[in-house]
Amino acid sequence: MRPSLFPQKKKHKIDDELIKDCLSILYNTCICTEGVTKRLAERNDFVLFLFTLMTNKKTFLQTATLIEDILGVKKEMIQLEDIPNLASLVSSFDQQQLANFCRILSVTISELDTGNDDKYTLLAKDAQQKKTQSPSRAEINQATLLNIPGFIERLCKLATRKVSESTGTTTFLQELEEWYTWLDNALVLDALMRVAHEETEQSGTESSDESGLANASSRTQLPQSMKIMHEIMYKVEVLYVLCVLLMGRQRNQVHKMIAEFKLIPGLNNLFDKLIWRKHSASSLVLHGHNQNCDCSPDISLKIQFLRLLQSFSDHHENKYLLLNSQELNELSAISLKANIPEVEAVMNTDRSLVCDGKKGLLTRLLHVMKKEPAESSFRFWQARAVESFLRGVTSYADQMFLLKRGLLEHILYCIVDSECKSRDVLQSYFDLLGELMKFNIDAFKRFNKYINTDEKFQVFLNQINSSLVDSNMLVRCIALSLDRFESQSDDIKVAEILSECRLLSYMIQGSVRMSFLFRLINIIHVQTLTQENVSCLNTSLVILMLARRKGRLPCYLQTIRDMECMEKYPGFILNNFHSLLRFWQQHYLNKDKDSTCLENSSCINFNYWKETVSVLLIPDRTSPCAIVSYIDEAYMDVDKEFLED
Repeated sequence: MRPSLFPQKKKHKIDDELIKDCLSILYNTCICTEGVTKRLAERNDFVLFLFTLMTNKKTFLQTATLIEDILGVKKEMIQLEDIPNLASLVSSFDQQQLANFCRILSVTISELDTGNDDKYTLLAKDAQQKKTQSPSRAEINQATLLNIPGFIERLCKLATRKVSESTGTTTFLQELEEWYTWLDNALVLDALMRVAHEETEQSGTESSDESGLANASSRTQLPQSMKIMHEIMYKVEVLYVLCVLLMGRQRNQVHKMIAEFKLIPGLNNLFDKLIWRKHSASSLVLHGHNQNCDCSPDISLKIQFLRLLQSFSDHHENKYLLLNSQELNELSAISLKANIPEVEAVMNTDRSLVCDGKKGLLTRLLHVMKKEPAESSFRFWQARAVESFLRGVTSYADQMFLLKRGLLEHILYCIVDSECKSRDVLQSYFDLLGELMKFNIDAFKRFNKYINTDEKFQVFLNQINSSLVDSNMLVRCIALSLDRFESQSDDIKVAEILSECRLLSYMIQGSVRMSFLFRLINIIHVQTLTQENVSCLNTSLVILMLARRKGRLPCYLQTIRDMECMEKYPGFILNNFHSLLRFWQQHYLNKDKDSTCLENSSCINFNYWKETVSVLLIPDRTSPCAIVSYIDEAYMDVDKEFLED
């Protein structure tokens, strides 16, 4: 019978295997032929069509991989709200599919440009923000995800589920087969063979009667070893998405949801068995890499976990969910003993949402932090995560909680005795030390007890002076603490620490403060200001604000002028500082900027910051507090426009 030439009323369903073959051809063409991926990325209708293929479980993995590659080269970010029936699509995913979908989402909710890079200049960032007042596509996509019913709850469940709750062995091995069939991924086979080989060698040491049992054990343990790594790789993607959402415009909404869905207690329960588990010989690593490489799934999970903790704790009262009930009681007891009001956020913490077990997540983190090898890449992220817990309004109880657990001694050991060389790690330790010691007499006593020789103190000063960009937050802490203690010198304990502490005795010298001030202003310029080094400008302002309080601002400005002349660069430093302060006004007085961070870090009202900058920028050359009064007219250069290099 001949086929009919007339149109058929019934549409023929395209065979799943045919779709898989088409996707395979497309994927391999993208890999082998230059420019194909970019051409496909230009077809927005095609990209959106690919998402509709994700409803089919048999072709999901191939479709997801192709979409990820295409979005990776797409110049303009797609808008998630344009995907047909996005909410129903996401709700149709099982947990494994949702985890894989997070790989795609990470491309759609992270900013494409470099404007959020810490090393990107603030001048360029501000100019870019003026041009684009409306929310970015990434921000719109974040809002779209938050509007999907149950989305955050499912991510929290994925992030906190145990390996035993993940895919069954049969389903897992089928999916594993799909991985290397579709991707031709030799890494999976390498890992399987390596684990099997290791366990076979172990079984060879058994007696002949036991070897059969050992081989049987190998067969049952192999899927479990791979399931663990499988789960780790999923959690890396999920934690990344949660971390980005926590740093977005809807931060408070995300905070409320992940607290309600008990993400933090869930991660606490996984800490020892999965997140910070001991490395096994069979841990999966990428071909040509090692277990300490950032590409390792184990390493990636730890770093993503630490980044999440940092984002979660930073300037938010939900940070107390990192503790358990006993530890919250300890904070209350510290406040009671010190005869100071209990922290309101501690009293308001919902005890049903905090960590359970003997240790909270923060305490567990401190435990592994103190055991971390000197060369470990985790030191930076661990310090950042703990520091974020202390950020905000200085809390004596929070500081004492950490001091009692030996954190200060650990930091000083790393800075002084291990003679840490990594600039990133040193900066994170200096920042943490500053938050830990600020206004805290007990901390300065502990410091003096540990740094108990002139040799140790000199090593410490050498580390500070080797890079002020890295250590300036600690310098700010010491200057602020000294100012506070001097105002309380009638107290015997305060007077004692002022006279005995090497660090305070060093900072009390006017020449030392002036040296810091001169160098802080000299190492930054408007064109080179970034999120990383702008703190140097704010630290120099703190030193001058404290001087202004005591009526010594003219003296400080005159000393800078004298130091300029000694360096044979008259006007250079003060002209630069004038430009920096003009930029400060432009940057921080923008209505979108949050001034509370400056207030919290210094305990100085933001109005006093603004007043001090205005006083310094007075154009009247007869004013004793105006910068222009200390620059000879021949060297005056304060009115130039800000231009990007």
